Amino acid sequence: MDSGEKRLNELGYKQELRREMTMFKTLALTFSSMAVFTGTPLYGASLQYAGPASLIWGWVVVSFFTWFVGLAMAEICSSFPTTGSLYFWAAHMAGPRWGPFASWCCAWLETIGLVSGIGAQAYSAAQTLQMIILLSTGTNKGGGYFASRSIFLCMYIGFALVWAVLNTFALKVIAYLGIISIWWQVLGGVVVIIGLPLVASPTQSASYVFTHFELSPESTGISSKPYAVILSVLLSNYCLYGYDTAAHLTEETKGADRTGPTAILSSIGIITFFGWAYNLALTFSIKDPNYLYDLNNETAGALVPAQIIFDAFHGRFHSSTGVVIFLCIIWGSFFFCGLAVTTSAARVVSLSPCAHAPICARLTSFCFSFRFMHSPETMESHSHQSGDESIQSTKSHPMLYGSVHPLAYF
Repeated sequence: MDSGEKRLNELGYKQELRREMTMFKTLALTFSSMAVFTGTPLYGASLQYAGPASLIWGWVVVSFFTWFVGLAMAEICSSFPTTGSLYFWAAHMAGPRWGPFASWCCAWLETIGLVSGIGAQAYSAAQTLQMIILLSTGTNKGGGYFASRSIFLCMYIGFALVWAVLNTFALKVIAYLGIISIWWQVLGGVVVIIGLPLVASPTQSASYVFTHFELSPESTGISSKPYAVILSVLLSNYCLYGYDTAAHLTEETKGADRTGPTAILSSIGIITFFGWAYNLALTFSIKDPNYLYDLNNETAGALVPAQIIFDAFHGRFHSSTGVVIFLCIIWGSFFFCGLAVTTSAARVVSLSPCAHAPICARLTSFCFSFRFMHSPETMESHSHQSGDESIQSTKSHPMLYGSVHPLAYF
């Protein structure tokens, strides 16, 4: 008997899902949920709030504390390797009196986070594709095509629908896509992280990258240093999440009591290194900080990292080809990340016959899409809370007192 299944039997939990996931496949999907380039859309806002020093060192601080959360989650995952993961853990550890309420709160917070995560990745993928089309057709200055809000919205909805459809396939198909994803992001990450500073000439000094702190109250409206730093650090908080995906897949993973915790900690370690290196590569490659936000620049001021990459390649080769290639690598990261987050959401969100929560999520996502179809000058500083998810009915867990699914309270 598999060690994970044996542990479930000890908990009085009947194994119902097939264990098809290996250690590497679980790691691939967990890593994809975090993604190397997740912070790309928020990079410009973080840089503008408090300067490069806050952005760079904020990542280090957030990573440090993320490890404590990851270690605790890995230990609990080893003891309770169930598909319900977080809300199951809350129900079991809070005791008979508070268990149902703790599970209910945890499940809804997790659902909100996952649905928002799908929306955020769909927005990021659509924004990056918008830049690829713009730079491929002549840039903002050269008469290139900048997708309108309606086209942007169609791309956003299209990505969410594609991820939902892909998640109707067998888990082994998603697992293989996850394997492609991890190689795409690791190899692509190496290319971008090493290639960008080599192409950029000249580069920023180390003193600018590591020690320069600067507020921009005229642009951000924030003059308080502590508040500006907090807003700047949100980039790191946004990037360093999603490692709970391994916990959601434990009932479908071989040796889940060991594999799940390993995947959680490995993903945090990889993203901690690659994410910081990516931020360093972008910051060292900045040519003119003020020009990055100019609405009349080549990227219409809509995506700061795209302008940084454009300045680097155009300054050396007078061509946009390299920029498009790098942005395609980044776009692929968003696509795979959105797919992995949808896979995770499908194992948490169940259809409530009373509240019809998934339907509400769809309507909310659609409405939020219009709210966040901003002009280029504001698109950089927003990552909206919306989404669509592939829905899978889940079973009630016997360890949830009274066998009531936490989302069924509504």
